[in-house]
Amino acid sequence: MAGGVMPKIAYFVACPSKVNCDKYYQEKVWRMFGSIDKINQTGFTNAAISDVVATDLDDLPHRDDRMESFWPVETLKYFYLIFSEPDLVTLDEYVVITKAHPLQRPT
Repeated sequence: MAGGVMPKIAYFVACPSKVNCDKYYQEKVWRMFGSIDKINQTGFTNAAISDVVATDLDDLPHRDDRMESFWPVETLKYFYLIFSEPDLVTLDEYVVITKAHPLQRPT
C-alpha cells in the first residue's frame, strides 16, 4: 500500500480538519503527507510499500515496482480537500463519498 497509509486514514483526519477548520489537524496531515512522500517517492511517482517494517540499506522500506491505484485517485484527493480553501467543498453543502468524490447536497 502506498506508504503504508490507506486513504481512509487521510479521510478520518480530513473530517475534523474541515469541520473545525482546525490548524492542529492540518499540521498533523501535513506531517503525514511529508512522511508518505519521503518513504515512497521515486524518480517518477510514488511506489507501493508491501512491508513497512522491513528496510533496505537506506533504512527506508523497500519500494515495490508498482503504485496503488487508490494513491492518486483517493488519497491525494483527501489531502487536496484538507488543504483547499475552506469554502471550496464545505461539508454544509457537500457529502464526500468513497473515493473522495464530493457530491452536492440537495437543496
